[in-house]
Amino acid sequence: MNFWAFTDGAMLGAALIIAIGAQNLFVLRQGARRDQIFIICLLSSLIDASLILLGAMGLGSAIAAFPELVPWASWCGAIFLILFGLLSCRRVIWPDVVRTTYDTPVVTSRRKAALLTLAFGFLNPHVYLDTVILLGGIAAGYEINARIYFVIGAILASFIWFFGIGYGARLLAPLMQNRTGARSLDLIVAVMMFFIAASLIYEQLTAIE
Repeated sequence: MNFWAFTDGAMLGAALIIAIGAQNLFVLRQGARRDQIFIICLLSSLIDASLILLGAMGLGSAIAAFPELVPWASWCGAIFLILFGLLSCRRVIWPDVVRTTYDTPVVTSRRKAALLTLAFGFLNPHVYLDTVILLGGIAAGYEINARIYFVIGAILASFIWFFGIGYGARLLAPLMQNRTGARSLDLIVAVMMFFIAASLIYEQLTAIE
């Protein structure tokens, strides 16, 4: 086993996904609600793993060769984040209090949870810049045997992170069981969604100038 390549992949993979972004906030909120959290954590990890693999196999170079695709991804991502932020604002006005016990059935269908997870995973332009181009480009610098361990390390970090925050978010469950707590969490989510969307829009407007 190439220990250093594995360690490098794990550390870089963790550094790129640990930053609090829209996808992480979504996983945290659903985890606090204990709502379809397994499928959400699994899909989030698999999305990350697929992008890491594609980047290591050379997709990063292909994306870099067509920079005009990045603005489209940015605008689509910004629109999606604004819409989700508005839904969070709605819950701030009409709080969605969660009475959770381990026997409480989920309130979101598996299909809806999967679609939202796919949207958060693929409508984020930064995931292509960071995971595919940056991480994939670094992985491409390793010889093939070492590259395999680099990719395994990055993918393992992704699985540990998403399942960790998904199931660790149950500590937030008491916060969701009263109106003030539910409002506070949704307000934080809304502000973060609008902030990330604004940063995407600002980047594109600046690029136009």
